[in-house]
Amino acid sequence: MKKTTLHYAIVLLLLSFVSGCNRIASKSASTDKVSDWPRGVTYEIFVQSFCDSDNDGIGDIKGMTSKLDYLKDLGVEAVWLMPMSPSPSYHKYDVVDYYGIHPDYGTLADFKEFVNQAHARGIHVVIDLVLNHSGVDHPWFQEAARNPESRLRDYYVWAHQDDPQTQKKGKIIAGDSDNENRWHRIEGSEYLYYGYFYGGMPDLNYDNPALREEVFKIGRFWLSEVGVDGFRLDAARHIFPDDRPEDNHRWWVEFKQEMQKVKPDVYLVGEVWADAATVAPYTKGLHALFNFDMSYAMTNAARQERIDSLVIKLAQIRKYYNGVNPDFIDASFLTNHDQNRIMSELNGDLNKAKMASALLLTLPGSPYIYYGEEIGMTGKKPDEHIREPFIWEPGQEDNCRATWLEPRFSTEQTVSPVAVQLQNENSLLNHYKTFIQLRNSSKALTFGELEPVQLNNGSVGAFLRTHSDETLLVLHNLSGAEASVKLPDNLQGYTKPFFQSKDFSFQNSTLRLQPYATLILKK
Repeated sequence: MKKTTLHYAIVLLLLSFVSGCNRIASKSASTDKVSDWPRGVTYEIFVQSFCDSDNDGIGDIKGMTSKLDYLKDLGVEAVWLMPMSPSPSYHKYDVVDYYGIHPDYGTLADFKEFVNQAHARGIHVVIDLVLNHSGVDHPWFQEAARNPESRLRDYYVWAHQDDPQTQKKGKIIAGDSDNENRWHRIEGSEYLYYGYFYGGMPDLNYDNPALREEVFKIGRFWLSEVGVDGFRLDAARHIFPDDRPEDNHRWWVEFKQEMQKVKPDVYLVGEVWADAATVAPYTKGLHALFNFDMSYAMTNAARQERIDSLVIKLAQIRKYYNGVNPDFIDASFLTNHDQNRIMSELNGDLNKAKMASALLLTLPGSPYIYYGEEIGMTGKKPDEHIREPFIWEPGQEDNCRATWLEPRFSTEQTVSPVAVQLQNENSLLNHYKTFIQLRNSSKALTFGELEPVQLNNGSVGAFLRTHSDETLLVLHNLSGAEASVKLPDNLQGYTKPFFQSKDFSFQNSTLRLQPYATLILKK
């Protein structure tokens, strides 16, 4: 036996002994933060359900401000706030004033204070900007509908009732709408207006230069006057009709250029609910785009306890995007405010929920966490019930729980409150905190490239993450059974634990992973 081989065998023997004795999940060798937002973790908040500061039953900005320390402790570096503008609906995607704050949520002064307090904690603020359409009650539309000669008429899209296009049903091309009736009547008029989502949300007319300039003014206001760091852009692929995708692409390039004049480091993340080929051209105008393909893939992998082609598919998507824009940011997530909650998708299985989050937080991308995901909130459509009130404390002790909606899914019978989970080292909340800290403290996990690793066990996902001088081998056992895998010859130098969620053994280049375990090795 050669001396180097003998040394390697001794290392493996010691590693097997040590790892078998360690029951507590080890953490990264360093806890120093190296992540740099927007390549960091962002937390999505539905303000109405997050924290109610004045006991009127509705979550508000002051309540949200009071929970910034919770978010900082969680490890997130930004928040994405769902719409807060004046609106007649609970969800507020039908805006009636692009410069205001809904009075249920507070005042503009309250929000400026929130932004200041968030920034003081190193937390960036991204707000939902709904530019595809206004609300039907917006003064622009009210004037346009009332007076066909108004300059505001051309802020919207109109067609005569005899126009053949008004007789056609719209084609369903994305998961963001199931509405086929795109043309809507106004009583007493022969003209119909276009609304992609429904009649209460008339589409804005981006062929009109005056409208485009109005939209630029709105963006400038929130960046320069209020101090937000960027926008989440709703329905980004629907600015122009479905048969004009190139016009959509050009618009977002123009919008980014205008916003960068005000704030050079502005961050724009877009919702383009589509496959990679459709999404890729939008990376020219938007810094980041949500990866719906991987949302479904990670959810399915955790549900079915099989990795299948998830890592290979992600590597292909990233290569595809990189060919269009090498600086793109992949906004990864499990589920969001338009989808059944991840815990419900996994039938309430805590182990699978932990594995789904472990995938999210160790794969490439800039992860987004939907409020309550970290405590295991459940919810299924209709939409109100995937946006139920957050649970902070048990029962009467919870002085900021919103009550605007009677929860059907996320109750104290199904979800353990934050205060309780913080005291339990094995809780889902502490699992999220551990993995976020792990990611934030590793250049490889935050910025690293992805290389899929093929193993002989379909229940074990494996991949390399490499950045600069740091390379990590990440392994996830997605199944409820112990898994054994033999490392390929080119990876047998990875012998040192960087992180382990559970005990493992390593003998003769074969790893034994416990059920639902994550192991990260380095050389």
